[in-house]
Amino acid sequence: MNIQLIANPVSGGDARPRIIRATDRLRALGATVEVCLTEKRGDARRFAAQARERGVDRIVAAGGDGTLNEVANGLGGSDLPVAFLPLGTVNVFALETGIPLKLDAACRLAVDGRPRRISLGRINGESFLLMVSAGWDAEAVARLRPAVKRRIGRLAYGVSAMETLLARAPAPLQIRLADGTRHDGFGVVVSNARHYGGRYVVTPNASLDSPRLEVCLFKHGGRLAMLGQALRLGLHLPLQPPAVAFFSTAAVEITGTGVAAQVDGDAWGTLPVMVESQPGALSVVLP
Repeated sequence: MNIQLIANPVSGGDARPRIIRATDRLRALGATVEVCLTEKRGDARRFAAQARERGVDRIVAAGGDGTLNEVANGLGGSDLPVAFLPLGTVNVFALETGIPLKLDAACRLAVDGRPRRISLGRINGESFLLMVSAGWDAEAVARLRPAVKRRIGRLAYGVSAMETLLARAPAPLQIRLADGTRHDGFGVVVSNARHYGGRYVVTPNASLDSPRLEVCLFKHGGRLAMLGQALRLGLHLPLQPPAVAFFSTAAVEITGTGVAAQVDGDAWGTLPVMVESQPGALSVVLP
């Protein structure tokens, strides 16, 4: 099996020792491995696009959810399978799918596992794996300081979230679903998967196998309201109406003035955005 290993050497801190170990393990399992190390944003996408033309049997993405996101965009609907070695800080896709977090087991799955097609989402023409959100949490992602993330890992997201909430109350936004109905709120999560930011669940009905996206709209503004919902998530309690409203849809338009958006844990920019489902868009090696 010819594998192109697309790896992010700074994923989760310093990933180089784990990438070397993964390369050795993949070769020990009988694969021919070409290693492509990313240096900047967009490299993983470019490497994946090039792999489509080079006749490799399988791409193995080693990094965090952002690395896998770029690979998915680079493949652009290709039938070329991709496997995932989770080296990131949170690794939500691995938690969602059951991909082993232990490197040796993940390497064995990457070589011996069978691919199947999953759905992706699309935001303004770009693919995503897990979710899009807009509001307080997205602004916290945008404010995240890389130095703090390197020092304290996933706790940096909580620090940034509190700093964001103290800076200003959540701004209003609006969503328009595929059926034309409009709804107002102060934050929204559009999910292609159940897990959000780790082992937390915002949209329990979301699935990578579904042709639809699940939407959670936060109905109440203000700092105390958002803190209350964050506390429920932290305690692994379900979010419930009337504080939130749930919708299932093939597409949703999100608008708001100066409201931040994030995609798969990376800052996106600001609203407006158009989010759509892409059924069966990616071939992934899964347990």
